Amino acid sequence: MKIYTKFGDTGETALYGGTKVGKDAAQIEAIGTVDELNAYIGYAQTLIDDTDLSDLMAQIQNHLFAVGADLATPATHTKAADFRIPADFTTVMETAIDTLSEEFPPLTNFILPGGCAAGAILHIARVVCRRSERRVVHLAHETEVNPEIIRSLNRLSDLLFVMARTTNFRAQVPEPIWES
Repeated sequence: MKIYTKFGDTGETALYGGTKVGKDAAQIEAIGTVDELNAYIGYAQTLIDDTDLSDLMAQIQNHLFAVGADLATPATHTKAADFRIPADFTTVMETAIDTLSEEFPPLTNFILPGGCAAGAILHIARVVCRRSERRVVHLAHETEVNPEIIRSLNRLSDLLFVMARTTNFRAQVPEPIWES
C-alpha cells in the first residue's frame, strides 16, 4: 500500500465517511492542532524516565488520537456515536492532577515555562493544548462538536502544567519565577 494517495493535491481532504473539505477548514485546523499536541507529548515522553508519567503520556496520546477521530466524524454520519469520546478520561486526568500535585509545594509565585528539558517541552505541549482548545471552540461555533472534547482539552492543559511541575520537581530543577 502506498503512503501517498494524491487526493490532497488539490487542497482538499476527506472526513470520516468521505465528506470533502478544504485543508484550511476549521475542522481540519482543529484536528491538525490536536495532532500537533500529540506529537509534542510524544517528544516529551522520550525525555522522561519516570514510568508513571510515561504511562500517563501514552494514555494521553491514545486519548488524543480518539479526539481526532471524534473531530473527523461528522455528527450526521451513521456511526458518529461510535467515535464520540466519553467523559471517563477527563476523570482519569483529574485524578492524576490531584495525585501529582501532592508531590510538590503549592505555587506562591507565577512561574515561567522552563526548567529541565522535559518540563519545558511539557509547557510547550500545554500551550499547544490551549490552542487546540481554542480551535475546537471556534469549530463549535460552526458545527456540532462533542462538548466532551472541549472539557477534555481544558483539563488536559491543567494536567500538562502539573506534569511539567512534577518533572521539574523530580529532576530537582527550579522553576523559573516571574519577576514583575
